Amino acid sequence: MAKVNYQFDKRQRDLARKKKQEDKRLKKQAKKIAKSPEAGGAVLPKDETGQS
Repeated sequence: MAKVNYQFDKRQRDLARKKKQEDKRLKKQAKKIAKSPEAGGAVLPKDETGQS
């Protein structure tokens, strides 16, 4: 029987959680930009590497 790899499972859960948080952040940011078009200049979301 195969041994359970708990580190892999934990890493996958962490990645899924971070992706969900990032999606939520981007959704909020898009909603904020859509509400205030007179805010001047669009803010570009950062990609996964943290660069604009």
